[in-house]
Amino acid sequence: MATNRREHRLNVPAAKVWQAMCDFGQVHTRVAPGFLTSLELDGGDRVITFFNGLVARERLVTIDDAAMRLVYAVVEGRPTHYNGAIHVIADGEYRCRLIWTIDLLPDELGPIVGGMMDHAAPFMKKTLEAA
Repeated sequence: MATNRREHRLNVPAAKVWQAMCDFGQVHTRVAPGFLTSLELDGGDRVITFFNGLVARERLVTIDDAAMRLVYAVVEGRPTHYNGAIHVIADGEYRCRLIWTIDLLPDELGPIVGGMMDHAAPFMKKTLEAA
């Protein structure tokens, strides 16, 4: 199974980042506008469109407010397994770490998804630090 893990240090309090990250239906406006171009809620799923036209149907697995951790799964598309987790960790009063992990199959999708995560990083940092 391919695993991609990215850790980002943000100059914003963890609580503010968590407020944006746990808003499952607004990730395209509150977390990564420009990287994500649209989002439609469909039942309990979100159908998101990426900057490159790729569309994914994501299902919320869990939101843990106490741990500031969100888990989601892609339920349609090329991966036969796709589990994503976002974890926000306070790093002092005014900074935090955002840890984003994606486990997926088949393995050959790992570098592609990792590249998309790297592409998303500056969009996320700019938006979250400006909030």
